[in-house]
Amino acid sequence: MPEPARFALLLLLALLAGCASWRAAAPGREPDEPGTRGPMLADTPLDPPRIREAFITPRSPADEFDSPTAWSAPGGGRWLIGTAKKTHQLVVFDGETGALLRRVGGRGPEPGRFDRPNGVFAWGDRLFVAERDNRRVQVLSLPGFTPLATFGEAELRSPYGLWLHEPEAGTLEVWVTDSYMEGERHEIVPALAKLDARLKRYTLLVDGDAVSARFAGAAGDTSPAGALRVVESVVGDPGHGRLLVAEEDVPTGTGYRVYDLEGRYTGRDMGVGAFSAQAEGLALWACPDGSGVWIGADQFHDRSVFHVFDRTTLAPLGQFTGEATSLTDGLWLSQAPSARFPAGVLYASNGDEAFSAFDWRDIARSLGLPETCP
Repeated sequence: MPEPARFALLLLLALLAGCASWRAAAPGREPDEPGTRGPMLADTPLDPPRIREAFITPRSPADEFDSPTAWSAPGGGRWLIGTAKKTHQLVVFDGETGALLRRVGGRGPEPGRFDRPNGVFAWGDRLFVAERDNRRVQVLSLPGFTPLATFGEAELRSPYGLWLHEPEAGTLEVWVTDSYMEGERHEIVPALAKLDARLKRYTLLVDGDAVSARFAGAAGDTSPAGALRVVESVVGDPGHGRLLVAEEDVPTGTGYRVYDLEGRYTGRDMGVGAFSAQAEGLALWACPDGSGVWIGADQFHDRSVFHVFDRTTLAPLGQFTGEATSLTDGLWLSQAPSARFPAGVLYASNGDEAFSAFDWRDIARSLGLPETCP
């Protein structure tokens, strides 16, 4: 091949490689997937107070951790259970020390196995896991992680987060975010009219190990103000009749859309304009009298910023960071007292590689919040 032609071919291949790299970081991908780099807190004028983590679990870059939940284990201990998207497992840590206890699952469609597990939620002795690529929610019993049931296969297209509550004894209501996209690489947000199914609702009857689920409908506002363009985290507050959904789409204003428990947009948002990176994980510290606070993660790549809002008014109350916690996807706040955390603990995913724990007393003292409910 003549030298000019060889040079032209090499130049073309380099340009194609550059295009491929650019496409790999396209907006439709998860912001923390390998090959992407998001905003850095160090590049902003923000300087929130730092709170030292009570512990950070052993780092494991191969797992790509996402969401945590906590479970009161036999003997008075606490388990921190997290999803590992790349290894298709659940990873169990000691919730008091962060020590690794066990791994569960592996890739596959069979009961007890997972395909890119994302959202996770412990309720009593039941564990609910949203699997993006198996397009389902799996229910397991604890402590043995015995598979009991799956649901949602007929409706879910790309499930991410989930939240549930018990409106009446023996009946659970489960909300699942469904972040389906369009395009060959699943990176194009659908038109507004197609966003009417971002939330899927299920009614579950639980009788011992028997679990039966019924699809109770889809929801999603299609107005420019209330639409859910890129979704993952969802957390409800039955005491105030609210369902908060993280809107991750930065160009249209990232924050939390406030829906009601029937799946209707209320016309309100929480934190839109306050987040400089991307609103993601969400947790609620709730008291019986209706007071409490919301905590939302701003997903900076060097250090996550945790924004705190009043539970009732949704007004901002302050913010903080950890010393080494970054790129937070999921949050879980356990108010149950323990020997290590007598006022409760906030768990946060950390850099896709670990989970961090924050003593609630440290958060409360730093921001002037109550350590216990009235």
